[in-house]
Amino acid sequence: MNNLAFDIAHLLAGGLVLISLMLLYQDRLTSLLNAFALQAFVLSLSVAWQAYVQNAPHLYLTAGIALSVKAVIIPLALRRIIRRLGIHREIETAINVGPTMLAGLGLIALSMVVVLRVTSEADMLAREDLAFALSVVLLGLLMMVTRRNAVSQVVGFMSLENGLILAATGAKGMPFVVEISVAFSVLIAFIVIGIFLFRIRERFDSVDLEAMDEFRGEAH
Repeated sequence: MNNLAFDIAHLLAGGLVLISLMLLYQDRLTSLLNAFALQAFVLSLSVAWQAYVQNAPHLYLTAGIALSVKAVIIPLALRRIIRRLGIHREIETAINVGPTMLAGLGLIALSMVVVLRVTSEADMLAREDLAFALSVVLLGLLMMVTRRNAVSQVVGFMSLENGLILAATGAKGMPFVVEISVAFSVLIAFIVIGIFLFRIRERFDSVDLEAMDEFRGEAH
């Protein structure tokens, strides 16, 4: 049973890392949102499995929040936003996809080396999940840095937060009150970001950050 628990947890956490790489590869907003919904779905499976392995029923509620809010509600709402903004187009990147993917692979390798060395005395299941979680966090940061489109940067931020949830559940979970506050914080931030994107569109007629920088330069 221990080997089965490890193998399934390893598969699900590794799937999150793979989907994070898929997020970096996407060049259209609709495909990006589909990949993020898939990442949230796999996250909910991973958290549910940790709930079973750790005998921690409260994590099932966390898995339900991840499934309903991140895999369904947020992607649907973001699709509505991009329809309202009329931004069905390719995602602008600061760095080409090839170098970005290579950087992503380097960050994954770095995460594995750092976490596995630092946590050599910890439980193997927790070590693996923490290593994968750090990979997801760093890939989310990379996505935020290499994407010029504001919507894709929002997705990068939420992907980063998925990595934090994976880390928390892999390390024997965090108090459910904290998980609820994190979930609602993400929802509130999402609502604010949605309003912000509409304001950007009204002001600059674009959500491309480079265009905003150019506008700011012209203003000076």
